[in-house]
Amino acid sequence: MEAELESPNSSPEKRYFPESLDSSDGDEEGVLACEDLELNPFDGLPYSSRYYKLLKEREDLPIWKEKYSFMENLLQSQVVIVSGDAKCGKSSQVPQWCAEYCLSVRYQHGGVICTQAHKQTAVQLALRVADEMDVNIGHEVGYVIPFENCCTSETILRYCTDDMLQREMMSSPFLGSYGVIILDDIHERSIATDVLLGLLKDVLLARPELKLVINSSPLLLGKLSSCYGDAPLVQVRSKHPVEVVYLSGAQQDTFQTILSLVFEIHRSGEKGDIVVFLACEQDIEKAHEIVCEQGAHLSPDLGELLVVALYPREKCAPFKPAEAERPGQASQRRVVLTTSPGESLVWSNTVRFVIDVGVERRKVYNPRIRATSLVTQPISQSQAEIRKQILGSSSSGKLFCLYAEEFASKDMRPLKPAEMQEANLTSMVLFMKRIDIAGLGHGNFLNRPAPESLMQALEDLDYLAALDNDGNLSEFGIIMSEFPLDPQLSRSILASCEFDCVDEMLTIAAMVTAPNCFLHVPHGAEEAALMCWRTFLHPEGDHFTLINIYKAFQDTALYSASDHCVEKWCHDRFLNCAALRMADVIRTELLEIIRRIELPYAEPAFGSVENSLNIKKALLSGYFMQIARDVDGSGNYLMLTHKQVAQLHPLSGYSITKQMPEWVLFHKFSIAENNYIRVASEISPQLFMQLAPQYYFSNLPPSESKDILQQVTDALSPVPAMKSEGEKGPEAAEQRCAIQ
Repeated sequence: MEAELESPNSSPEKRYFPESLDSSDGDEEGVLACEDLELNPFDGLPYSSRYYKLLKEREDLPIWKEKYSFMENLLQSQVVIVSGDAKCGKSSQVPQWCAEYCLSVRYQHGGVICTQAHKQTAVQLALRVADEMDVNIGHEVGYVIPFENCCTSETILRYCTDDMLQREMMSSPFLGSYGVIILDDIHERSIATDVLLGLLKDVLLARPELKLVINSSPLLLGKLSSCYGDAPLVQVRSKHPVEVVYLSGAQQDTFQTILSLVFEIHRSGEKGDIVVFLACEQDIEKAHEIVCEQGAHLSPDLGELLVVALYPREKCAPFKPAEAERPGQASQRRVVLTTSPGESLVWSNTVRFVIDVGVERRKVYNPRIRATSLVTQPISQSQAEIRKQILGSSSSGKLFCLYAEEFASKDMRPLKPAEMQEANLTSMVLFMKRIDIAGLGHGNFLNRPAPESLMQALEDLDYLAALDNDGNLSEFGIIMSEFPLDPQLSRSILASCEFDCVDEMLTIAAMVTAPNCFLHVPHGAEEAALMCWRTFLHPEGDHFTLINIYKAFQDTALYSASDHCVEKWCHDRFLNCAALRMADVIRTELLEIIRRIELPYAEPAFGSVENSLNIKKALLSGYFMQIARDVDGSGNYLMLTHKQVAQLHPLSGYSITKQMPEWVLFHKFSIAENNYIRVASEISPQLFMQLAPQYYFSNLPPSESKDILQQVTDALSPVPAMKSEGEKGPEAAEQRCAIQ
């Protein structure tokens, strides 16, 4: 094949399909070999020289040897499982082969869609595959990620995040636009991927012509066999010897060990980039600062040490191979600092060294207190294996494990925990209730969610008036499910229609959904940053401050001559320009949803006393379960629903001005070393009692805060004593589904 590719009259890759799927005549062996193609069948244009260059690279991928086997299984079976290590090529090549299959049957059943757990990989894979297929991104190949759609109705192959395909099922439950669905990254065990794995079993029964391809790591085959036991398996073997060095003894200072290893590797003169897996994003920031500071004192003869911070949960580009060094150019070694799930973002074949701390900080939701705890846990054996596979293309790679071999075998679980067993399930249950309308509500999940989490999710949806008295979706619930937001935030937007503050509520929703708009402040610049942020503070609270920041950003973007001026404005004020642009995109999509479902939209009135009160009413309609009271006047806030105590985050306007309100509504609370309430605004007990459902208040545990609220109610409305729980009259049932 290499010799043929070097010839100017060589043919591009062969495509194999049975005669029955193509109008052309087959050869004697019953196999169609489409040779001497000069035109790209996907767009009808001549192939470029780059196509043949990339084709040669594709043929070197371990998965390429399995192409014929995969195509045969795809033709004969409805479900195909592809098992292979990281970097074997299954995420880029399998979707292209599926597109060839759809082309061969004239797209009569639809195109191809491939899910990813992370939006960065969805975008980068789409760009790479469009290049390999020699077509334009956004036309034949595209991507769909939250709040960004780079596709047309003619797109043949789409990459998307798993949650976007899940959302598409709400409007098209049987996914009639697709002939092949590929579930990739299932080892990440996200809620959306697990839900899709369960629901697609029913979709396959309803659509016998639909094909499902599951890309799996070898360690998950046991789980998958219980769900899709009879599916044919295509295994890709790409093992390369990797030297694994385990650290003996417990580590007193992990950062010092990492520094010693990084600088020892750099001084050794061995070529290759370094990837360091840390426990959390705070560790990335700390390590970045230390390595940069100490690396500046190294001898220039060793070459430049470039430190790259790769934050997996932000919209950052994957780590790719560096451009070839020019003659006379100083050598450069890159040190990548990342954390889980950054494994899928390391695409470079120049990585020769991986340093793994062996632990990660995970978010684990506690349904009893409706709060997330940040827990440091050992990574799983499957994650450790994937980190090892990053070196799979290198015959001289080294993996330094900052833990003992006994720790790996005894303390690490075999598989990564399913997110469904550790996360807040309110959004998932809302989706399942919505999809149940199409008869698909009974998913056969790989791991069943905890009953306590399901009950808490149903209870929360009931409090939010998303369910009717029979436990089905109410009209509110159906509208809430249209928004790609947390149900509490969706409920607040619905309430804002009643209180004439939709414009302001959409801005708040966009700002809290986008990444944090405040930049990480370098050491020594804290006071300057606070001075800048004080100009945006609003006396009513942090939600209002976010509106001020967004409006100032919009005004700057409107009157600036270039994007550079906007970026400078943000940089000078220690604001994250990318986060504010993302908020702008999110707000635009939310506004389109408001218009599509024809909800009332009032003119903005931000700044008036009445408008501020209405915004608080809208927020309380969704976030009445997230209220806290300063119990001692010194900023120690006790949650209304449980006994947890927290402080306002240092970036809160109240912390900056040192003025602590007694009662606050907050957007987020996590249990960690520092229990912080994030994005808080002052509310009054009277307003809370006016907006919170009465049966929610009745179910609150006894506390001093509850007694204060009851006294407020008694003073405002001297009515007969409240009916005891279980004696709710018809008026209480009506209150469940009324916009407060």
